[in-house]
Amino acid sequence: MIRNQWYAILPSRLLRPGKLLAVRRLGLDLVLFRNGRGEPGCVVDRCSHRGAALSAGELDGDCVRCPFHGIRFDTAGRCRFIPANGRADTADMSRYNVQSFAVREAHGILYLWYGDPAKAEGDPPFFDDRLAPGTVYSEIADPWPTHYSRAIENQLDVIHLPFVHHNTIGRGNRTLVNGPRAEFVDGELRTSADNDVDRGQAPRPPQQCAVSPDLYLAFRFPNVWMNHISDRIRVVIYFAPVDDENTILYIRFYCRATGFRPLDALVAWFGRFGNRTIERQDRRVVITQRPKASSLRGGEKLLTGDGPVILYRKRREELKERALGE
Repeated sequence: MIRNQWYAILPSRLLRPGKLLAVRRLGLDLVLFRNGRGEPGCVVDRCSHRGAALSAGELDGDCVRCPFHGIRFDTAGRCRFIPANGRADTADMSRYNVQSFAVREAHGILYLWYGDPAKAEGDPPFFDDRLAPGTVYSEIADPWPTHYSRAIENQLDVIHLPFVHHNTIGRGNRTLVNGPRAEFVDGELRTSADNDVDRGQAPRPPQQCAVSPDLYLAFRFPNVWMNHISDRIRVVIYFAPVDDENTILYIRFYCRATGFRPLDALVAWFGRFGNRTIERQDRRVVITQRPKASSLRGGEKLLTGDGPVILYRKRREELKERALGE
């Protein structure tokens, strides 16, 4: 994982008031809950006293109460009350604090800051500048038994289209890959497919290609991707890392095709079935890749057409090294 990043981890609608939510993300067992003001909090799902899962407890005011001995912790992980010591106890309870994580709610997504809490700043990654007011979406979730880097790279890969998606978005047997051009624009990785039918011609090199302004793929670190299909249709995926061998893809179909929200919502609802069909074609192959996590120097024999994947890997390594040096 890349430290000191805002990771999109799950839809915010799943965190309901008055309920505890146990999840595994970034290799950590976590419990999320909202305080009385509806503000989300996240702490490790392990009581500091005797190691019981806090998610098996319940909410008590603004705190999660351990099911074993009733010790209470707030959304910042601070120990607020130890019943065994009584209400008259005025001793410092900070030694019982549990690890907490900064969480932020935006775009209907809960983001978790993975790294130094003191550096939790900036806006979580998303594409709100590319979604006009009134745009509606549907969302599906699918678990993939692979590292999140593999799932992300698949969405930047234009070579696989005529093979994995031969009867859907890759129809036409356009197996020859021109470029592709891949570039960073304001910290966002962008690329687009420029494939052609192989008639014996040489593919054009990346420097002779361009990223299409109308149909392109965009990625914002650490884990949010968008397919810009048209001005009125978008697909967004956030790849929630569960651990080193598992990822949950949350796939959104955004629609503003008619400008009439109820009708657009219906189109978006049907669009999710198309998303699932295409995503399942990818899943069948990607989960077979070994090793499960990709790396810049993993021994794979990459092609010119893998340019976007290579660029992703280089930037990912840069971000990991920068975080270690901070």
